[in-house]
Amino acid sequence: MRLRTSAFILSLSALSILTGCTTSSDSGAVETTQVFTNSYGVTKDAGYTLPAIPINRLNPKYQRQIVSYSTSERPGTIVVDTPNRFLYYVLPGGKAVRYGIGVGKAGFAWKGEAYVAWKQEWPTWHPPREMAERKPDVARYVEDGMGPGLNNPLGARALYLFNEKGQDTLFRLHGTPVWSSIGTAASSGCIRLINQDIIDLYKRVKPGRSAKVVVLQ
Repeated sequence: MRLRTSAFILSLSALSILTGCTTSSDSGAVETTQVFTNSYGVTKDAGYTLPAIPINRLNPKYQRQIVSYSTSERPGTIVVDTPNRFLYYVLPGGKAVRYGIGVGKAGFAWKGEAYVAWKQEWPTWHPPREMAERKPDVARYVEDGMGPGLNNPLGARALYLFNEKGQDTLFRLHGTPVWSSIGTAASSGCIRLINQDIIDLYKRVKPGRSAKVVVLQ
């Protein structure tokens, strides 16, 4: 009987691992109710095939997960926690979807409030002229842009942030083909997510002034 009971418990544990669902504590402060570990496999999207993310090489805290999150911001708000390398999409009931992010290098980081004015699948990348001045090799993309693809710096999706005056901030929430940059300060100011994560966030966000973004520093 004990053997049967043990086997049953082990089978339940295995099932929990396979579904990617768990209840745990993050650093003793944040309750995690679901981790989407199984969402990082090979992904076919709009004719492109995104490679699988070697999830065992990514810090578990940067995997997409639903966590308890106390905030005065309304559901649907995006909060970017630059110091801790997290992006939160606020849900009802004191919860949020948390994503790991890569942030701007020192000197290029940005903070403040904005909104998602529009979004694009498999975007064309236009580097700002300031970047082209620092990196002449990207200057050819300023006008015509780099077409969409697996090596495009904006990845599979981009959300474009505008300020309260309706002006483009030139900052984006976007995907990246470089998954290893998540958790680091590796980009020139924009907020990057794993491609599988930006696809998930993209589905949740409806552009407009109600799509508020708060960037903390």
